[in-house]
Amino acid sequence: MNESPAVPLPNRRDFLRTTGKIAAASALAGVAIPHVHGAESNTINIALVGAGGRGTGAANNAMSMKNGGPVKLVSMADVFDNRLKSSYEGLKGQHADKVAVTDDKKFIGFDAYKQAMDALKPGDIVILATPPAFRWVQFSYAIQKGLNVFMEKPVTVDGPTSRRMFDLAKQADAKNLKVGVGLMCRHCRMRQDLYKRIQDGQIGDVVAMRAYRMHGPVGSAFSEARKPDENETLYQIRRFHSFLWASGGCFSDFYIHNIDETCWMKNAWPVEAQASGGRHYRGNNVDQNFDNYSVEYTFADGAKFFFYGRTMPGVHDQFASYAHGAKGLAVISSEGHWPSKARIYSGQKMSNANITWRATKEMEGPTMDPYVLEWEDLVSAIRNNTPYNEVERGVKASLVTSMGRMAAHTGQIVTYDDILNSDHEFAPGLDKITLESPAPLQANADGKYPVPMPGITRKREY
Repeated sequence: MNESPAVPLPNRRDFLRTTGKIAAASALAGVAIPHVHGAESNTINIALVGAGGRGTGAANNAMSMKNGGPVKLVSMADVFDNRLKSSYEGLKGQHADKVAVTDDKKFIGFDAYKQAMDALKPGDIVILATPPAFRWVQFSYAIQKGLNVFMEKPVTVDGPTSRRMFDLAKQADAKNLKVGVGLMCRHCRMRQDLYKRIQDGQIGDVVAMRAYRMHGPVGSAFSEARKPDENETLYQIRRFHSFLWASGGCFSDFYIHNIDETCWMKNAWPVEAQASGGRHYRGNNVDQNFDNYSVEYTFADGAKFFFYGRTMPGVHDQFASYAHGAKGLAVISSEGHWPSKARIYSGQKMSNANITWRATKEMEGPTMDPYVLEWEDLVSAIRNNTPYNEVERGVKASLVTSMGRMAAHTGQIVTYDDILNSDHEFAPGLDKITLESPAPLQANADGKYPVPMPGITRKREY
């Protein structure tokens, strides 16, 4: 698996809380932030909020840019002290001259994200890499502070937070803020070339697509019961892949890349989904995930997209995305996110004799890492003051992913409008959560959490 070429560190986790309301962000939404990084010689300071594996990876990618001009990491925040310490040590070891985080700029706790952002000036960048449930909370505060943002995917896990994020995206535009979303496949130069070729008709009308992410258990998606002395809220945050409220589960957090890149090649979003899935060999696991998912997405023109996800040991592994056209077949990715190994075949048979296009080795060389290119694209927009806001697209990708997940968890056909207008907010009030608050999800007397029951629970996922 190639989730990210990040510095070796812990899991990607963290979260924090805010009293910054959307109303406060709205009050400042019309205030334009001055363009403060017009010159390439100006250093852009960065704050890292969420010092787990992916947050640390994002910071590493930012400091690995060759063409972005000077950047410096100046503050960090997490709810877990050990993760912040490990992240700092790993980043300092790789980028000694770009990490300037003094001890008084390392913040721990539910309000730590505010303190980390307070260490920046308008026009700097904050990395939001906590569980997606907290994205709207922290994005609201970043907008108030006039900060540019890089946020990890997914950006939402349910309908109410998606509607909130659509509104926040408009507020960011009103303040001329630049916002990147960590769907890095969109920044892969090879896939960009493939997209143009598909739109130019090289494989004919796209009539079907398929994608696979099938491998053994991954991340924190499978959890045993918490220890009696462990705070339940922190336990759920630490094991965030296990809980739908925190991450959308393994479906949203891991499958969104394949779903997004495939819909991109179609240049459309599906309008409905039907799906199936189940849990097997569960043992003492208390998480909310299924072990396998099969989703049939339908587009407005009737074209189909079939997605297959599985996290079980000892079974066939596959990690790839494909687009089938009337004249040929396109490989969008194979064997992971990067390098994509994209290519086009005449007809539907993948044989070397049928290859009509494939990317050059230079397009997949070390300078073409999309995890770094997405940073170069964001920083270029900041320095040149060009429009740049990926939030709306990121929310749509998150919604389409949640649509497939909900279809599997409920056993119903779920439309895009269904998931967008759903009133089930998995974890309301996250801007007020503390260690003393009840955990967003409560276990039963046996220490197990509610799981999806298709056909029984049909309007909600649990």
